[in-house]
Amino acid sequence: MKHKFSVKKLVVAAAALVAVGAVVAQASGITRTLVARNDVSFAPNREAVVVRADVAANAAAGRHTHPGDEVGYVMEGQLQLTVEGQAPRLVKAGESFTVPAGVPHDAHNDGTGTAKLLGVYLVEKGKPLVIPAPAN
Repeated sequence: MKHKFSVKKLVVAAAALVAVGAVVAQASGITRTLVARNDVSFAPNREAVVVRADVAANAAAGRHTHPGDEVGYVMEGQLQLTVEGQAPRLVKAGESFTVPAGVPHDAHNDGTGTAKLLGVYLVEKGKPLVIPAPAN
């Protein structure tokens, strides 16, 4: 059986891989894996992006924002979550958190093992998933 390869299809596939790489760009000590990206029914310009993140001991995400709400669930370990305008809090395995769109925040793993979490982002299409935020 012969396979037909199209230059256009190859370019589209390569562009998709680059886009996925941008979504899951790595900070030191953090591994992000894209799980899913899907349109949502409530707004044509929004999508749900699901990401698994592994945060090594003593690693931090760095102060950043998202172009939409983040809902996180800690599967293993714990994270110190700092959300602007809220008191810092420890989020442990089995617990969840929500960060509103555009609000600067950071998560730091001050434990001894890797923290594993699942993040669901309801964001504007075409915008970077993670946007660095200036220090306070």
